[in-house]
Amino acid sequence: MTAALFSRGKGRRAATAACAVALGLIALSACDKPTPLATVTVGSTTVTAEAAKDCYNESEQLSKSALDKCLEHAPEKTIKVTPGEKVRIGVDPKIAKSGWAVVAGNPVMNEPSTETYRSFDSETLLSQSNPQTGQQTPVNKVTLTVVQVDEEGKGSKRPKGIWRFKLERDS
Repeated sequence: MTAALFSRGKGRRAATAACAVALGLIALSACDKPTPLATVTVGSTTVTAEAAKDCYNESEQLSKSALDKCLEHAPEKTIKVTPGEKVRIGVDPKIAKSGWAVVAGNPVMNEPSTETYRSFDSETLLSQSNPQTGQQTPVNKVTLTVVQVDEEGKGSKRPKGIWRFKLERDS
């Protein structure tokens, strides 16, 4: 009588679902711990990213070689910016606790911030400074780099984390 209540199809679906859950748990246990997130918002569009592989170290500064590799990574997330729009950058409280800064062609912040959110003019981010004249020149795209600083770093101060985004002028 019990066999009549459960058809073969339902039993197979239940077994398949149980296997999928088990495989999912195994896959998750093999994954790296997620990094804190950085977010860029322009108007109603938001992109969020984790640090690239080996570009975040919670307990110490990135090595010089790791830092160089992180700065070579192409940004995975792109956001379009119309001239005159505000670009809002938010970071996880873990990033804000030790301090963070933004670089977009030029350093954008004079001092690291411990706030979780900052807002910038798109013209500031989508420009480059001529090293000889100091004059600002507009550009159509730029890599925006969020850098977590190590407030307790001794000697050379290298970042603890790097998050990268691509900003493109939307004209």
